[in-house]
Amino acid sequence: MTSLTLSIGASSVHAAELEITVTNATKGIYFTPLVVAAHNADIHMFKTGEAASAELEAMAEGGDISGLSSLLGNAGATVVENPASGILNPGIATTFTIDSGNFEYLSLSAMLLPTNDGFVGLDSWKIPEEPGTYKTTLRSYDAGTEANDELAGSMPNPPFITFGSGGTGVETAVSNDKVHVHPGNLGDSDATGGISDLSNSTHRWLNPVATMTVVVK
Repeated sequence: MTSLTLSIGASSVHAAELEITVTNATKGIYFTPLVVAAHNADIHMFKTGEAASAELEAMAEGGDISGLSSLLGNAGATVVENPASGILNPGIATTFTIDSGNFEYLSLSAMLLPTNDGFVGLDSWKIPEEPGTYKTTLRSYDAGTEANDELAGSMPNPPFITFGSGGTGVETAVSNDKVHVHPGNLGDSDATGGISDLSNSTHRWLNPVATMTVVVK
């Protein structure tokens, strides 16, 4: 299944160049490369309460945006890939431009590290028609495709993250198999045991996880 459809004969509303700044607002969570799209009302990168597409699953579990990017582009969306040129570190911002053309909506996503299948996401944000500066916050979502066991063996292991070991697992099975708001990592304070291989002082977070500023020109 996919969560994207192509709208035929969409009406022209407005054309605008957008300057977008996305800031990682967390203490110790990293964003994998972002995929950003301007699109019409019939395209969705993801939908809460619905099962994740295979392309969304690949992004949320491994940071692979190639499938989502192809899916969006083939459906007619304007896509920007990896505007930060790699990982977006905690507290760091990336600024880029996108020509929204006649599209009315903006969406984006990137995997959250370290998580099992968590991602920062924006679904179909309405692009303002009037020139100006607009700000919003971005939530974290769970793809619902993998149990949140928080074990190092179940997550990507980049060298810039220090994992614990010996955790027994926070979850053993998927508790909600639809895309939903992420509850955040639990973590623990035991680096060689406990229930999690993540630190509760570094890898825990609360929503929102990012801010976005859009300048409509």
